[in-house]
Amino acid sequence: MDKFPITANGFKAMEAEVKHLKAIERPSVIKAIAEARAHGDLSENAEYSAAREKQSFIEGRILELESKIAGAEVIDVASLSGDRVKFGAMVKLMDEDTEENVTYQIVGEYEADIKKHMLSVTAPISRALIGKKKGDTVEVVTPKGSKSYEVIEVKFK
Repeated sequence: MDKFPITANGFKAMEAEVKHLKAIERPSVIKAIAEARAHGDLSENAEYSAAREKQSFIEGRILELESKIAGAEVIDVASLSGDRVKFGAMVKLMDEDTEENVTYQIVGEYEADIKKHMLSVTAPISRALIGKKKGDTVEVVTPKGSKSYEVIEVKFK
């Protein structure tokens, strides 16, 4: 299996989700299945079918997360430094069209969340930013067209 980069926080979040699924969700769905079985005929029992479906989802998610955890290469962002954009960097950008500022962190693909301003290292904007430093301009082709950004700040925390 290929290794993939992930921040320490992203790794902890994956481990916490597995722990929650095993300790809380799995026992809960097992109890729901047992209760649904007690209602009798399983062929027409919607609660039983729903509980079995949920159990299947939970078990699949546990396997998926455990596989990701096994292939994770945890990178401690706090130990990184430099003036160039690389994995883990917090990058403050200015949209050259609107002059609005936005800050993104470059993270692993499994922890990316645009709502939290966390970009996957494989995202087009991240790939364009890698290796750039304060003052550099990047051109990124997005689904909405081409965008131009100026790198305002690069930091690691």
